[in-house]
Amino acid sequence: MNYETIQRRTALARRIGKGITYFLLTLWAIAVLFPFYWMVLTSVKSYGAYNSEWVPKLYTLSPTLENYVNAFSAVPLGGYFLNTILFTLGTTALMLFVTVLAAFAFARLNFRGKNLVFTGFLALMMIPTELVVITNFVTITNLDLRNSFPGLILPSVASVFYIYLLKENFSQIPDELYYAAKVDGTSDLRYLTRVMLPICRPTLITITILKVIECWNSYVWPRLITDDQAYFLVSNGIQEIRENGFGRENIPAMMAAVVVISLPLIVLFLMFRKKIMAGVARGGTKG
Repeated sequence: MNYETIQRRTALARRIGKGITYFLLTLWAIAVLFPFYWMVLTSVKSYGAYNSEWVPKLYTLSPTLENYVNAFSAVPLGGYFLNTILFTLGTTALMLFVTVLAAFAFARLNFRGKNLVFTGFLALMMIPTELVVITNFVTITNLDLRNSFPGLILPSVASVFYIYLLKENFSQIPDELYYAAKVDGTSDLRYLTRVMLPICRPTLITITILKVIECWNSYVWPRLITDDQAYFLVSNGIQEIRENGFGRENIPAMMAAVVVISLPLIVLFLMFRKKIMAGVARGGTKG
């Protein structure tokens, strides 16, 4: 067997392996994207057409936007959008403020018991979310902050995971930069804003986008802490459509509301997907 034959067989094996890989990835993509396709398809089917299908169809010959009109008319979905935007912007801004300062303190400042405090801080990630929700509910109730934006926002302004991610990113910046800045008389706050934050911008963008998605999809806490419609979020709107708007039977209207609510997040992720991946990879790499 000569060298050319071996080379051809090797190239053929690589093509076969690549073909199998792409085939499996295609099947996986179809499995992941099919629920989104079904959601959009159902939202453009009329109520009568949807309920007349004994066997669900993967297409429709008469799409309609009536369900989108019904979704906004059944409940004040526009007001819920505004509440969600205010909740998301307020929570994300405060979270960034707390996360940046905490990560800087753990990464750059030296104080007694820093490693012990950080270890205990990371241990908080092992506490079940349900226990934290109960504690937060009692605290917010005792502070008389139910049915208010502070009550919605305050329990979500700190995140152990985001602080850890940014702290690891800050730790990658050489100490020589910090010492040189201190020699020049630069304060810690100025060094943070002028040196560290620009260098760690991908991670900051990642944290911001992930927090926006988390706030936008928030459901349990808003349902628990608010019973006033004036403070409902878009996630509450879907539940209200099911319970008070049309009932469980009008699935197309519910899917229309889900499409409208999901669209901003999908666009945001598609716009910044590369920065999200780069930020996570950068924050998770040490050295």
